[in-house]
Amino acid sequence: MNLIKPLVLSKVVENELCVGCGACVQACPSKALSVNWNDYGFLVATSNDNSCDAGGACIEVCPFNPEPGPEYKNEDGLAAVFLGKAPIHHPAIGRHHAIYAGYSNKHRETSSSGGIATFVYEKLFEKGLINHVVTVGESESVDAHYQYKIVSSKDELPQISKTRYHPVTLASALETIKQLEGRVAISGIGCFIKAVRLAQDKDPVLKERIAFTVGIICGGLKSKFFTDYLASRAGATLSDFSQPEYRVKNPTSTAMNYSFSCTDNPSNTTKLIKMREVGDMWGSGLFKANACDFCDDVTTELADISLGDAWLPPYNQDGKGHNVIVSRSLIADQILQEGQASGELELESLAQERFLASQQGSFNHRHDGMGTRINMAKRAGALTPPKRAGKHKLPLYLKSVQVERRRTRAKSLEIWAKYKNSSEFDQHMKPELLKLRIITRLAHAIRKAKRLIGAKA
Repeated sequence: MNLIKPLVLSKVVENELCVGCGACVQACPSKALSVNWNDYGFLVATSNDNSCDAGGACIEVCPFNPEPGPEYKNEDGLAAVFLGKAPIHHPAIGRHHAIYAGYSNKHRETSSSGGIATFVYEKLFEKGLINHVVTVGESESVDAHYQYKIVSSKDELPQISKTRYHPVTLASALETIKQLEGRVAISGIGCFIKAVRLAQDKDPVLKERIAFTVGIICGGLKSKFFTDYLASRAGATLSDFSQPEYRVKNPTSTAMNYSFSCTDNPSNTTKLIKMREVGDMWGSGLFKANACDFCDDVTTELADISLGDAWLPPYNQDGKGHNVIVSRSLIADQILQEGQASGELELESLAQERFLASQQGSFNHRHDGMGTRINMAKRAGALTPPKRAGKHKLPLYLKSVQVERRRTRAKSLEIWAKYKNSSEFDQHMKPELLKLRIITRLAHAIRKAKRLIGAKA
């Protein structure tokens, strides 16, 4: 048994800052780490039977390192290394070439949103810039619905064209990348892309092999409890369902009118539920990882291209789906412009203000509320990573929203772990969600009143 505890366990996992990215696993020279499920449906780093050398290589590639050394690079430092040629820098958006809204004519229908990621992968293959794509697809394991997979031709891309709100890890994928012939493109949410960049900064093999990164703009990493809850609400057999799909679009309706579906294996039928029926699963923080409350990268600033949903008019009125797109590297912007010129892409330039508006809720929570959450964690004796955001001081009525969101997030995990039943969960979460809703509405009313009278919100 490992007698020396790896730093990533004592500093990160024990402070609930681990997102299971697995960068530490491949960085550890003594192979003393693995990634496994915890009691709350998250993948986290764990020790194994190999002896830790106490060198700290594991924590140096952790995106939530709470005590970084002098050589550690935050998002701004990593962007200077990997995206230093981008001509535009915005403090909230990061380095970039251009911002767009649009979709792929070919891939839109089979994607969760506008199909831009699949289009970009296809063009990278055609240009000979990559030989493989590492992204999330169906799992071959019995304990997970999805995992990182490697596809090696553009014909395989339809297998990985959807968004999956399910925990995954890069632990084995990063090791495999080192053994592959050729170069790869890799996708991930902001913290995973940061882990990849930290790993590349330390490992010249990964720096050479990983040629392109696709960042998925993220509203928060969900526990696998999220999937189980939705399947239960949809009427599936909780112990025996498969093929969860999180973004079943309604092309004749609006972008927000999407559904969750899965296959109930005993009856071999598809179960489906409209997401609007289950309420606000994102702003409330239900089933969200604790680490997400200490992430200030709203727009996946370190990727070659960042993709999200265009949650603003007129795009949100189209149920077929639109992406917001931030091109950060020259090759990413060239692919987009060539696609527009050929008619394969429908793109419109998007002003910075419009792009920021499409993610405003996330900016409000992650940036404005960061200082409050850091202070809460410190008062509880927990470590937190150093953040660029956090200098904004909230008035008491907005602090109360942050406090209640943190409470609701934690309670959702505790209650599902105890009952594992959507009816019981809804019953026990109802008073918690009601309290959060009242506090939030009151805060919005106070802020609106202050603005009307010209007072500082």
